[in-house]
Amino acid sequence: MTAVVTRPGRVPAVPSARVVGPAVTRLALRQVRRGALVVVVLVAGMSAMVAATYASTVGDALDAAALAALAENPAIRTLFGQPVALDDAGGFTVWRTGTALSVLVGTWGLLAATRITRGEEDAGRWDLVAAGRLPVTAIVARHVAVLTGAVLMAGVAAGAALLAVGTSPHGAVLHGVGLALLGVCFVAAGALTAQLFATRAPASGAATALLGGALLLRMVGEGVDGLGWLRWLSPFGMVALSQPYAANRVLPLVVLAAVDAILLVAAVSAARPRDLGGGWLTTSAGRPPRLGLLGSVSGFAARRLARPFGGWAAGVAAYYLLIGVLTVSMTDFLADNARFADLAAQAGFAGLGSVEGYVAAMVTLLAIPAGVFAAVRSATLVADEAAGRLTLLHAQPVTRARFLVSELVVTLGGTTALLVAAGLAIWAGAATVDAPLGVLAALAGALNVLPVALLSLGAATFAVGWSPRAVAFVGALPAAGGFLLQVVADSTGAPAWVGRLSPFAHLAPVPDAAPDWTAGALMVVIAGALAVLGLVGYQRRDLQG
Repeated sequence: MTAVVTRPGRVPAVPSARVVGPAVTRLALRQVRRGALVVVVLVAGMSAMVAATYASTVGDALDAAALAALAENPAIRTLFGQPVALDDAGGFTVWRTGTALSVLVGTWGLLAATRITRGEEDAGRWDLVAAGRLPVTAIVARHVAVLTGAVLMAGVAAGAALLAVGTSPHGAVLHGVGLALLGVCFVAAGALTAQLFATRAPASGAATALLGGALLLRMVGEGVDGLGWLRWLSPFGMVALSQPYAANRVLPLVVLAAVDAILLVAAVSAARPRDLGGGWLTTSAGRPPRLGLLGSVSGFAARRLARPFGGWAAGVAAYYLLIGVLTVSMTDFLADNARFADLAAQAGFAGLGSVEGYVAAMVTLLAIPAGVFAAVRSATLVADEAAGRLTLLHAQPVTRARFLVSELVVTLGGTTALLVAAGLAIWAGAATVDAPLGVLAALAGALNVLPVALLSLGAATFAVGWSPRAVAFVGALPAAGGFLLQVVADSTGAPAWVGRLSPFAHLAPVPDAAPDWTAGALMVVIAGALAVLGLVGYQRRDLQG
């Protein structure tokens, strides 16, 4: 009998941290590159477009008296910030686009931070990486570094665009730096909440609430003379205090940079002592079971929607309450300054000189948060599916069609309720200043944008079935993308058919005019067709995992 001796195979070497670290960085870059590119293009494009068209849209119409009237109006300062250097193309661009671009960069930064940190950890995709030689703090730090670089690129793009059209270098650089630092602030805030909370949804909600609170502090600080110091408590306020193309102050941005550094260190440090998959803020394991709304698929969908809806409704209602309070101040100002009313009409906001026209213009913007809300809720469904939280539910005798239809109906109800909350809020705000606005007129104006929100819901459902990784982006296109298309078309004098591609071009100014029932019905039909196609795709594809 012959004994056979086998040599043990070579044990594969464990990759070192030097090898794994760059791989993690490349992974983070791959996860955010598309969104970052979209943000950079939008920031640069909007900045260059407004500055380049300044002479043709504004020209020398803003004389000293008009500028003084604009600066003294509290409603203008509250909504758009303190108007400075409007006689300069760069200053006007910062005033007109600064807040919108800041919200865009900040929102993308915080949502991307929670998605690629806490979201990936929830889905279990960090388990093997964290089991190696790279600690969780290093993984978090590399993801945050990639996002920080992305928002810095957005700031560079804004400054470069303004330089390219010939504005002052000092103002362009200061505006770009301010936009970048604000983005870094909310990237750090999103990363920090991702360490504090054990799941992605509350982390994103807390970071979004911070952004909303910061924006509110800036609005109050700008609008109320005695509370100007509140701007130092908000990153939006500090960016506004820098006053590019006017005072060109550096100190507020130095303070903001220090705040960013503290938040970044806190976000990375908070990952050190916690368990993988856990968070600093966890619920007690000994609480009694809560079984409400668990008896049916639709009840379960409503239960999942309730808490996020509360946050969205509170934020939207607070903003439109403020819009209602400013009704009389804004309409009186525009009625006395026809040139500004003309400029607003060129930007897509006609009829602001009357209460109903002002309300119609303001509630048109409501389609954006309503559409994004519907898209985000659909994206949450796919995220829960990928994380395995719906596996047992799909194993039950419940068809996919019934499950997705239940989610659709509940999300539709939540979106409609969000519009109703905004309508009631703007009516309540207008009532406090004795503006002639009835509750039915306010509700009609708010619900007039429901077809656009339904387009977003239909597009998101289509993506659920055919492109699950792009649900939020595809769902937001009809609302956010449609509004951006309309603004660009109106501001650049594009051919009429380009503007007609936006669903906003087919919304009547309700309550200033009667609804366009034909256009609304057509949008609802398109939304329904997209939802049906999405349902077909959802039944055909494999579950995400």
